[in-house]
Amino acid sequence: MEKRHERNRLYINKEDQELIKKTHILLAGAGIGSVIAECLLRLGFETLTIIDGDTVELSNLNRQNYTEKDISTDKAEALKERLLLINSEAKITIHNCFLTTDNVGQYIKDHKIAINALDFTSDVPLLFDSLCQKKNIPVLHPYNLGWAALVLVISKKSGLHILEKQNERFNELNVVDYVSNYMRNSGNPQEWLEEIVDRYKKEKKKLPPPQLSVASWQAAAVCTSISFDIATNKSVKTFPEFYFTTIG
Repeated sequence: MEKRHERNRLYINKEDQELIKKTHILLAGAGIGSVIAECLLRLGFETLTIIDGDTVELSNLNRQNYTEKDISTDKAEALKERLLLINSEAKITIHNCFLTTDNVGQYIKDHKIAINALDFTSDVPLLFDSLCQKKNIPVLHPYNLGWAALVLVISKKSGLHILEKQNERFNELNVVDYVSNYMRNSGNPQEWLEEIVDRYKKEKKKLPPPQLSVASWQAAAVCTSISFDIATNKSVKTFPEFYFTTIG
């Protein structure tokens, strides 16, 4: 095992380390995706494609992998620069654009794993999943829940479309409501999360959901662990099951 990853020993063998190095991962969205990208890279995933057309804002800095010097710069460019400072030999491909219903299909091919970190402000996230399913590419959905992280894995046989409600645009709340109800019905209610969701729904202004740095790093760890398992042909939980982790 090369010196860069020698402290991975015992946890990861030489063959698997070489395997993940060449495993091509697509990150759609460089918000929470920015933290996931670094965690993946540090473990040894060195072939990453990142797509995002947004720029860094001051309000991103409480939870995303950027600094003040990155403000007003393209997220994809800033993230690539940071990742190459960690590993200059990594193969980091970026597309500084927003995914649309017209272009999303051209970016999906030739990837082993996809991470859907897109904002649910359009039909693109579910279309992204659908196109990946057709190519048998597992899709990871990470969610920042403040003090907890949620990750769902969409396989060829499962899809978030079953959570859609008639005459309502699908968004993150559909997923969080599903998980909250599931955990309550299984005897493990997350009352603090239910309270936050209820308060968020009652906010008078239409604001983005509240998020903390804690959950970004938790989600990154979970996504990286799942990606390792997929790349090395180990079993993972797929939707309607999910990964939920909290420090509380």
